Amino acid sequence: MSLVRLTPWREIDTLQRRMNRMFEDALSPTSAEDLNVFAHAPAAELSETDEAIHLKLEIPGIDAKDLNIEVTADTVSVSGERKSEEKSEANGVTRTEFRYGKFQRKISLPARVQNTDVKAAYTDGILNLTLPKAEEEKNKVVKINVGEATA
Repeated sequence: MSLVRLTPWREIDTLQRRMNRMFEDALSPTSAEDLNVFAHAPAAELSETDEAIHLKLEIPGIDAKDLNIEVTADTVSVSGERKSEEKSEANGVTRTEFRYGKFQRKISLPARVQNTDVKAAYTDGILNLTLPKAEEEKNKVVKINVGEATA
């Protein structure tokens, strides 16, 4: 009978490599259709003043004409499509890490806005929206002064 040395760390290492390979296979797109699964949701930054809500979205590489922006009283929805450039190579395969395809981001607003007066600017891949608050939201907080009681 021969002795076999038990090495538990080797089994754990093998298990980790197998799990890593499984996740890499599951998460790496293999075709153009798989790229749509990894649609990009633009990063957003939201700030609020007494008069308006300011929303910034990071959407680089897209023309302004390819953006669709819809504003309701309490949400903003931004969608668009980043189109891939057709490129062919004679001697090999072209690999890209850029994301192409449709995207959409819907953001709930912290206050109701007047959606007919929204101002938008798109510069250097940053979309800036100024969403003026609805009149009822502006007057929502009222400071009350308490006077002394008269006898």
